[in-house]
Amino acid sequence: MSIIKTGKVGELKYRVYDNRADMGKAAAADCAAVIKKLLAEKDEISMIFAAAPSQNDFLESLTADKSVDFSRINAFHMDEYVGLDPRAPQAFGQFLRDRLFGKVKFKSVNYIKGTAADIEAECARYSRALRKAKPDIVCMGIGENGHIAFNDPHEAFFFDSKAVKVVTLDEKCRMQQVHDGCFDSLSLVPTHAVTLTIPSLMAPEYVFCVVPAPTKADAVYTMLKGEIGEYCPCTVLRRHGNSVLYTDKDSAKRILV
Repeated sequence: MSIIKTGKVGELKYRVYDNRADMGKAAAADCAAVIKKLLAEKDEISMIFAAAPSQNDFLESLTADKSVDFSRINAFHMDEYVGLDPRAPQAFGQFLRDRLFGKVKFKSVNYIKGTAADIEAECARYSRALRKAKPDIVCMGIGENGHIAFNDPHEAFFFDSKAVKVVTLDEKCRMQQVHDGCFDSLSLVPTHAVTLTIPSLMAPEYVFCVVPAPTKADAVYTMLKGEIGEYCPCTVLRRHGNSVLYTDKDSAKRILV
């Protein structure tokens, strides 16, 4: 796998690969190694996964790794639209079902129910499930506005008192869904979502952050070069002791000059 550059900013290690396929393979290999290490120490583990086209290469490589015992992993996903049909292709649970949960056999898969009649009660239920599971690993991306999960800058709190909450999505975040080809127009993108908060995402011992594509170049630059702050939520990863950022030369183009 062709690696172009490596470095570390604060606690965050970063790696730049020549292309997104190599990026995905490297992230999957590193994640698989940690999974096997943890499963050698305990009977089962829990993981949180992101649903986005940016994760495709990583998920494809991870599910192809026959050395990983997924049957000892409890899976969670980190966000879901409010009110969207759970079987719609844009639904994050369905996205992960198609690319991960339906390809390998997990011990359990825990879905956020974005169509729950009482969405606050659903947030509380999912919070309890996370608290019981104590996730070990989170596999995430970042947004064009620097969000992690659906913690957009105006909703991002590094010391959020909630574990899971309902948020209003900002326009840049919603437009990203159009740029990614998930929706045909901004008017079709839901305005609200359920998301794990930043403390919930930072609680696991290991963070694997996979970020390809030129549309993420500004966010990657700020993530590594800007001040740590809620204006760019992903900068918080520079405070996490076991975090690694995987990029390709397109998403890292501003830090390669």
